[in-house]
Amino acid sequence: MDNAVFSVSDLNEYVSTLLSSDNVLCQLCVKGEISGYKRYPSGHAYFQLKDERAAVSCVIFKGNFQRLAFAPENGMKVLLFGRAALYGVDGKFQIIGSFMQEEGQGELFKQFELLKQKMMADGLFDAEHKKPIPFLPRRIGVVSSPKGAVIQDIINVLTRRFPNFDLLLYPSAVQGKEASAELIRGIRTLDAREDIDVIIVARGGGSMEDLWCFNDEALGRTIYEANTPIISAVGHETDYTICDFCADLRAPTPSAAAELVMPNKEDVLQRLLKLRSDLKSATSQMLRMKSHKLDLLSQHRALMLPSVRIQNELQRCDQMTEKMKAGLERKLSFYREGLSSDLAKIEALNPMSVLLRGYSYVTDERSKTVDSVNCVNIDETITIHVADGVLGAKVVSKKEKEG
Repeated sequence: MDNAVFSVSDLNEYVSTLLSSDNVLCQLCVKGEISGYKRYPSGHAYFQLKDERAAVSCVIFKGNFQRLAFAPENGMKVLLFGRAALYGVDGKFQIIGSFMQEEGQGELFKQFELLKQKMMADGLFDAEHKKPIPFLPRRIGVVSSPKGAVIQDIINVLTRRFPNFDLLLYPSAVQGKEASAELIRGIRTLDAREDIDVIIVARGGGSMEDLWCFNDEALGRTIYEANTPIISAVGHETDYTICDFCADLRAPTPSAAAELVMPNKEDVLQRLLKLRSDLKSATSQMLRMKSHKLDLLSQHRALMLPSVRIQNELQRCDQMTEKMKAGLERKLSFYREGLSSDLAKIEALNPMSVLLRGYSYVTDERSKTVDSVNCVNIDETITIHVADGVLGAKVVSKKEKEG
């Protein structure tokens, strides 16, 4: 490309390609002091990193802000991770940042991430273990420093929202080597009380070192094991600590924790008035319906003239009794006629009736009925049965019918 003539756009594009393909410039870590910091409504932030001799333009886009553990401010000394680039519109050299941390906090950040991963694996951050925050706590426990603006901010917000609140403060250090142990004692002390419905662990903003006591593993496990619901309100909105992940609810600031823990009294009163009105209306409607039903029942003829109803029922019983008697008589008459007919048939088949008409029957010596000339022999004794007795006889002859 010797002696090539570039357009400005082509030149900027070419240089930008060179920067992005360079192994060093595509993955930078630049140390410097923030200057001219400004975050636009779009969510992107533009600033310069400078040292004693030079400055470089930088930009962090909105999507990368959720990875920051602090709120950038002018004068902060930071480490900016990103890549070198050229803005094609005006040929401006800049660093596009993907992550930033305060200088000197690199090791702390690593420790924080390692502990976070460990406790997450142990299930201390799982949503199913989060306890609900009571709607209207009887007494609010606060573990925080009695000095400074934090406790005063909480009191001011609670006074504005619900003047009848009840708060118990456990004074504790919120920074330094002994702070974690004091915070643990405060949480356990308030958790053991039966009159505390919710606990707020609070501290104002600060650097990662200032907030480091809230990244203590023992403190996180104490919060997880507490029976009382706990709200973590540590630092600013961009600050995250182990306490935030272990708590039942994370508030971005101590003032926000006060907003979350206690409802607005006026809203509650309006809600109660609405519920009372709805209850009164529903009760009145139910009473009207029951009263109407009572009127209908009281006007029923069975209640107005009970003797008439009883007489009618007695008469109906008499009528049913007569119908039953008539039905039984018809059944008995039918069965009598059938019985008489059957008796007549039986009588007609009675052998004695036949004998009374002059007939007889003969049996042999074995008392078997003689119904053929072949059943007896000549000179054999036979018995002749007539209506009023028997006759002994002897067979002197026998002759079969012809044909």
